Amino acid sequence: MLATIAQQAVPFAAEIAPPAERGHAVGTVMSGLLLGILLARTAAGFVAEYFGWRAVFGASVAALAALAAVIVLRLPRSSPTSTLSYGKLLGSMWHLAVELRGLREASLTGAALFAAFSAFWPVLTLLLAGAPFHLGPQAAGLFGIVGAAGALAAPYAGRFADKRGPRAIISLAIALLAASFVIFALSGTSLVGLVIGVIVLDVGVQAAQISNQSRIYALKPDARSRVNTVYMVCYFIGGALGSSVGVAAWHAFGWIGMCAAGLLFTALAGWFHHRGAQRA
Repeated sequence: MLATIAQQAVPFAAEIAPPAERGHAVGTVMSGLLLGILLARTAAGFVAEYFGWRAVFGASVAALAALAAVIVLRLPRSSPTSTLSYGKLLGSMWHLAVELRGLREASLTGAALFAAFSAFWPVLTLLLAGAPFHLGPQAAGLFGIVGAAGALAAPYAGRFADKRGPRAIISLAIALLAASFVIFALSGTSLVGLVIGVIVLDVGVQAAQISNQSRIYALKPDARSRVNTVYMVCYFIGGALGSSVGVAAWHAFGWIGMCAAGLLFTALAGWFHHRGAQRA
């Protein structure tokens, strides 16, 4: 339940930022969010390795309590933008998805890209645990530090989205994701290849995420949180599907199977994006 804070913080940042700087504001907040997600993998891997899994949850409780105090003391107050009841707000999200073609395109594109992204990470742990690596969970966690390059690129993606338009950045991001899976396929069991591929993968998926969110927040300013909810529900459904397909492809066809699954999801994202551009 507390993970929903992230999905409230991003539209809130878009709401209080000037329109010309919305992409940069979203990128800055997402940079912090993504750094937390990625570095948490590294921290959790080390803590679990040396102190056990219960220590990970204890540290999380302490961090959340500190965060709650900071939110209460430092964030500006805001007022509701809708007078609808909670039930009607939930129902209105379906109507938003039907009404806003740009939201549908961004949601489907984002879901497919996150599916490709999520196909990789569970399989990476399996790959590193087996031959020829035989590495523990802390090794997979170290790749979170490598992936931080994508999070650091988020503010720049936001700036480019403000200047060049988000559609161009999304096209570039799709190309980067496709390139990352080609790198994974060609590098095989090379750690150097894995590091390069992870950097390209993370930069691509984060650039697409920032650009997509910058797009959807401009569609209906008085319903940004609901628009974001529609987008993120689709996004996480894509992630769950990608994880399942990636692991299944790994068990059936090995590393190359995961790479093929990632490329297929990326191609699907490209198709959604291209189709949306034709209708725009």
